[in-house]
Amino acid sequence: MNQTPHDKELLESTNDLITGGESSETDASLSIFPTLTSCNSFGEVEEHHTPEYIPGTFEGPEKILEVCFRPGVGHPEGLRSLSRQQLDFLCTQAKCAILSKISSNYIDAYVLSESSLFIYKDRFIMKTCGTTTLLRCLHSLLQFADDLQMELNWCGYSRKNLRNPSAQLWPHSNFGDEIKYLSQHEKLRDRLHGSAHILGPVTDDHWFVFVADHSEIPHSLTCPNADKESTINMMMFDMAPEVASIFYQENTPGNGKEMTIKSGINTLVPGATIDETAFHPCGYSMNAILHDAYSTIHVTPEAACSYASFETNSSLQNYTPVVRNVLNVFKPQRFVLTLFGDEAAIKAMVEIPSNQRIIYISGHGSFVRTTTSSTCVENDLSCTMATYILETPENPVPFKPQKKSHDSLTMLRERGMSIG
Repeated sequence: MNQTPHDKELLESTNDLITGGESSETDASLSIFPTLTSCNSFGEVEEHHTPEYIPGTFEGPEKILEVCFRPGVGHPEGLRSLSRQQLDFLCTQAKCAILSKISSNYIDAYVLSESSLFIYKDRFIMKTCGTTTLLRCLHSLLQFADDLQMELNWCGYSRKNLRNPSAQLWPHSNFGDEIKYLSQHEKLRDRLHGSAHILGPVTDDHWFVFVADHSEIPHSLTCPNADKESTINMMMFDMAPEVASIFYQENTPGNGKEMTIKSGINTLVPGATIDETAFHPCGYSMNAILHDAYSTIHVTPEAACSYASFETNSSLQNYTPVVRNVLNVFKPQRFVLTLFGDEAAIKAMVEIPSNQRIIYISGHGSFVRTTTSSTCVENDLSCTMATYILETPENPVPFKPQKKSHDSLTMLRERGMSIG
């Protein structure tokens, strides 16, 4: 997704809803950016660095924050009772803004200026790209939940390594600072006791994961349908030029619906309610909801930073057809696949999508898996990451034999690297 800076407009339109509290050192490289100072309704003062957007440098891969609360505790509508003012406050802390909303009986889905927000009664999922400051809304979210008499059950944060981390605002320039923020922030340090992990080679694409599980009983018993639910995320790079061109206003003018149909995105979410936005001069975001499940897509089509992501928490026993269909729509040169879910949900799958060593897409070619890494987090949550590269005659992918395993869950436990 690509858009021009909106930070000044945000600050002017929500001058009473500004991030606040913590003081911190920023990366030295950020000192060239203009600084805005503001005060929120609690009297907290904070400086806001506003990086200037440079075409072709947008950071597509998203940061993802998921916070779960104990079902049946607190306000009967839970997080869905939060006011628009409160949600705007959280978004401003994360340096983004709400653009549109759709709802079902189970979920509210918001398209943001940088990606998406999903709110269930007892679950908050926020996904932001660019130079957003996602973690800086967490302490306010927990305070709002406290006001609703809700009880924190589980918190997870994850992201892929970034192509230009020095452009990020504190604490997102590196994973160490992010973990330090979570463990030392005065409003978080006594509430989040978790573990941090890195999946994948640190010299190539890898995935950072932090999980704090406050439940004394299995996750599947405290979160409804957790034993059936998993979340799959595909981060795709270097789309085919003919696909990327669809997501430019000059080629596909309109509000985004035309891009949805022309690209074939609508075929990925049959029966779902779709809410899409097209950005100027290029870029696209989409949320889709069907019953209690969401799907979301975000596209940055510029050649220098070409990126598209697809994520869904739809309960499926086999995601492989979904993976193939998504690849057929976007036709990338490489992609990173992550799968996160309760062990029971993973065990119930007919096939774990990352087990596919080769994925053939008719008319495009074969994707060859180059790395795979998995681990078990906080006793009963499984994380898997795999990377794939499109093999061409000009770019053959070296074959790397791997050990066979008859127990994929054992493999999940044995692989991965924990750093805390």
